[in-house]
Amino acid sequence: MSRSPQAVVTGASSGIGAATARRLAAEGYDVICAARRAERIEALAAEIGGTAVVCDVTDADDVAALVAAVGDRLDLLVNNAGGAFGATPVAEADPEEWRRMYDVNVIGLVQVTRSLLPALLRSGGAGVIVNVGSTAGRVAYEGGGGYTAAKHGTKVVTETLPLELYDQPVRVCEVAPGMVRTDEFALVRFGGDQEKADAVYAGVPDPLTAEDVADAITWVATRPVHVNIDSLVIRPRAQAAQHKVHRLPTT
Repeated sequence: MSRSPQAVVTGASSGIGAATARRLAAEGYDVICAARRAERIEALAAEIGGTAVVCDVTDADDVAALVAAVGDRLDLLVNNAGGAFGATPVAEADPEEWRRMYDVNVIGLVQVTRSLLPALLRSGGAGVIVNVGSTAGRVAYEGGGGYTAAKHGTKVVTETLPLELYDQPVRVCEVAPGMVRTDEFALVRFGGDQEKADAVYAGVPDPLTAEDVADAITWVATRPVHVNIDSLVIRPRAQAAQHKVHRLPTT
């Protein structure tokens, strides 16, 4: 009897992570929903027939518990946990905010990947790692120094892994979204200031949704085993570049 493919999605409690878990479950994956907020991932796991594992990717003990929940084989790892904290110029930067961003976007990703790599290699050649990066990992912009530095780190880790694993049966991919409107990303970045969070998307016709990005992640992960999508940049039509966004009048 063949088994269903197994996937781990980190940062699955909301936004892109939750949407990706739902989409993968619809595609037939047994999904392990990993995130810090137990109540949210337990509800999500119950909804999609998956498994909830409370996991802060920056905590080694939590990552070890995630590995134990996965078992011997893993087909897909979606490293989605991440975040932006603050938007101050470099001259006014809070080093602790920068440290938190690097810790979750880079160190946490590395900890989870390193720990689950043996299970991915045992997947019979079907193992896939999809790292959720950002267009911020490609272009600098004012007020984004800490986040862009961290997401450049995500991109470089993604580029380094295939060089080191070139003779191993695992694929390594990055999906890098541009402007995505989710319930929490901008709100967290601006410390709960709803007005500032709303201003990010003000007048933008149809920014990306979490479901759009989940669709891209699922497409990347489900290509034939000999096909590797090195990187996929996805933006809303209204966003020509990081700093070039079409906005309609809001009054």
